[in-house]
Amino acid sequence: MDIVIGSDHAGFELKRQLIAFIETLGHSVLDVGTESAEPVDYPDYAQKLGNALLEKGCDRGILICGSGVGASIAVNKIPGIRAGICHDTYSAHQGVEHDDSNVLVVGSRVIGIELAREIVKTYLSAVFSGEERHVRRLGKLKALEARYSKKGA
Repeated sequence: MDIVIGSDHAGFELKRQLIAFIETLGHSVLDVGTESAEPVDYPDYAQKLGNALLEKGCDRGILICGSGVGASIAVNKIPGIRAGICHDTYSAHQGVEHDDSNVLVVGSRVIGIELAREIVKTYLSAVFSGEERHVRRLGKLKALEARYSKKGA
């Protein structure tokens, strides 16, 4: 798979470590920044990640900030993005299998590298189930997104 990864300054070091790990799993990685631990604004990197996912044909994204909360809020503002904060492996696979999540968000100040690796591996190996009830619910999510996207235009 082609994976896009991004972070703010708080997630920079974890991002660096995860890139190397993801590559060992056989995936290609597009890093959209940041390039250091110097303070930056997480919405800028959430936008870069979302754009790369939707416009460059990446399969999935991984976004990292200190808590995961701000980055998740920001990236979920982009139509077509379904991001979830996951600090456990159950949520990581469930989000893909049931909700067709295309962005994993983690907090670098919440989890350590070993758990982050487990979560990422689980997320990347998960597949949307395609079960009728999940397809129906996903359709409702897309309808909500479309409804409110029109209001903001």
